[in-house]
Amino acid sequence: MKMDSQRMKKELEARLLQDNRTFSYDRKKEQLRIENRETNKGITISLPELVGKWQDKKDRAIDEVVYYVEQGLQAMENEVELTGQEKRIYPVIRSTSFPIEKSEGVPFIVDEHTAETRIYYAVDQGKTYRLIDESLLKAEGWNHQQIREMAMFNVRSLSTKVKSDRVAENTFYFLSTNDGYDASRILNDSFLKEMSQKITGTMAVAVPHQDVLIIADIKNDTGYDVLAQMTMSFFANGHVPITALSFLYQNGELEPIFILGKNKKR
Repeated sequence: MKMDSQRMKKELEARLLQDNRTFSYDRKKEQLRIENRETNKGITISLPELVGKWQDKKDRAIDEVVYYVEQGLQAMENEVELTGQEKRIYPVIRSTSFPIEKSEGVPFIVDEHTAETRIYYAVDQGKTYRLIDESLLKAEGWNHQQIREMAMFNVRSLSTKVKSDRVAENTFYFLSTNDGYDASRILNDSFLKEMSQKITGTMAVAVPHQDVLIIADIKNDTGYDVLAQMTMSFFANGHVPITALSFLYQNGELEPIFILGKNKKR
């Protein structure tokens, strides 16, 4: 079966149809938006991007985005409070291309991170989470600094158990618990410093999508090439892609590294 944006649009509408939802289609951008009829809050899906994932993952790609939309819409319908939820506030890493405000124009609470990534903050709701915006902050009389401190404290409490693989003398460590905050571990400074003590070559870090953190002990040029291919593959197949670039970790700082091809880096 050949899949295109129109066929994907019909498939999603059939699977997400409910009496309290509306669908709108931007033909120029090939984007499908699903909204709650009562709140006018919703989620926009890039159909060409989903079609691309479908080529590799078939119906599993559709299953994943349907789950994401269902959970996201449910979270939007639920009233969220910060007070009493202090231990459920976490930072989340997103690409710098991710919107900095909600569709209604309300800014999210964000902090700069690297040239490729930005820090957002979220209230965990079990299977999903709600990004914290200025309206939620003002409603409870909280400030940006409080959110940042709580989130950074909480991310340090998350598991940092890693698995490893070795390729041509290079060691790759993977952290993937699928709790929604795997990439957020890049903000755990003590964890990165601890890992750096194990590294005998060059330490590189990657967050290709939300549910994985890769730390590499690079010993040779092959290591850079493997890291680049691995990161691009994760990025292309990730549920919430972040960046296909990797970072060098030196003296507590992250610097983007562009791996252009075999033996070429800058």
